[in-house]
Amino acid sequence: MAENKTLENLMEAFAGEAQANRKYLAYSKKAEKDGNLNAAKLFKAASDAETLHALKHFDVAKKVGTTADNLKDAVAGETHEYKDMYPDFVKIAQEEGNNAAVMSFTFAMKAEEVHAKLYQEALDNLDQSEEIFYYLCPVCGNIEKFVPEKCSICGVPGDKFIKY
Repeated sequence: MAENKTLENLMEAFAGEAQANRKYLAYSKKAEKDGNLNAAKLFKAASDAETLHALKHFDVAKKVGTTADNLKDAVAGETHEYKDMYPDFVKIAQEEGNNAAVMSFTFAMKAEEVHAKLYQEALDNLDQSEEIFYYLCPVCGNIEKFVPEKCSICGVPGDKFIKY
C-alpha cells in the first residue's frame, strides 16, 4: 500500500513541479518585460529547478518508457486534447463570451492535432536515419517540418518560427 501511495505522491509532485515550472517561466518573461532583470533571472532559475524536480519525480515513478511507448503515449495525449478536451473548453468559453479564451483554446486545439500527427509520423518512421528539423510557431504552438510563409493556424510570419 505504501508503494502505491508513494507512486501517487510522485505523480502529484511531478504535476505540481511541472506546473510551477511554466508559471515561473511566465513570471520571468513578465519581469523581463517590466525591466526587472534580477527578478526575471530568479524566476528563470527557479523554473529550471522545478523542471529538474519534475523530471526526477517522473523518472523515479518509472513513467519514461521506450521511445516507441513514449510516442504512443504522446499521440494518445494530444489526440485526447484536440478531440475531447479543447472542443469542450472552446464551447464553454464561447457561452461565457470569453473571446480571448476561445482564441487561446482554439489555437492550442489546432496545434495539438498537428502534434498528434507528427508524433504518429515519428512512431511510424522510428528507424529513419535522415535528420528532420521542426519549426515552432512562437504564438500558437504549431509545429511544421519546414518554414512556412505564414502559420497555418494563427498567421504569424514564417520567419518568426523557431528551429529545432
